[in-house]
Amino acid sequence: MPLFKNDVPILEYDTSERSLFGIKAELQSLKLPKKAVYALLGSCIDEYAAARNAETAAVIPTITRDYPIYIVDQDGEEICLCQAPMGAPAAVQNLEILLACGVKQVISAGSCGVLTPMPENEFIVPVRALRDEGCSYKYLPPSRFVELDMPMTDRICSALGRRDIPFRRCTTWTTDGLFRETPDTVAYRRSEGCDTVDMECASLAACAKFRGADFGMLFFTADSLADLDNYDRRDFGVASLEPALRLCLDVIGSCDTEK
Repeated sequence: MPLFKNDVPILEYDTSERSLFGIKAELQSLKLPKKAVYALLGSCIDEYAAARNAETAAVIPTITRDYPIYIVDQDGEEICLCQAPMGAPAAVQNLEILLACGVKQVISAGSCGVLTPMPENEFIVPVRALRDEGCSYKYLPPSRFVELDMPMTDRICSALGRRDIPFRRCTTWTTDGLFRETPDTVAYRRSEGCDTVDMECASLAACAKFRGADFGMLFFTADSLADLDNYDRRDFGVASLEPALRLCLDVIGSCDTEK
């Protein structure tokens, strides 16, 4: 199968599904439930698991910290619950492990910056992500956007609607240059229709598509870049951490298990 070469390495794409590097031997025999909440929600994931005496199925070891894979009971069904690391490569690495161990349906959640005026702690559902990072290009051929056109996205929107929780759909700008979100670039991304900025969405969606998994993302608004002259950190959306986790568990619990 061909390797498409390019003068710019990030635009090269290898169609081969064979990799020389796999998951650790101690994880290879691990069989996880098909459904997972894999989210960037800080300490509330560990706290939720501890409060419910959740089983730790395994631990993903990394050079910076270990990431427990919890098994929680959601209305009588076992669900994986795992913290996602910040940043696309780290988040995708651990997602690959979950998928290799049997996970097929994934909902993620985390904060996003806003590029246009929006209140803090508003729920946003990304339906496509601009690929201004590197990891997604290892999973899908080069393109400007990756579409989040998987069933999980519709389930998230339906769940919010049923609960009369206000939300909007958006195009998000996924970047790995946290400190290079310059005024000119922000203005350009706005002109392309981006309302939010994040660091993981495009890569997680690309990995899920490549592996044939169902993936969706739920954002809550945090800091604001809407005023190009005055960055507003606000409270970084901390009030939405627990509500987002509860919503993710409800959504994943209601999914069918066809896959």
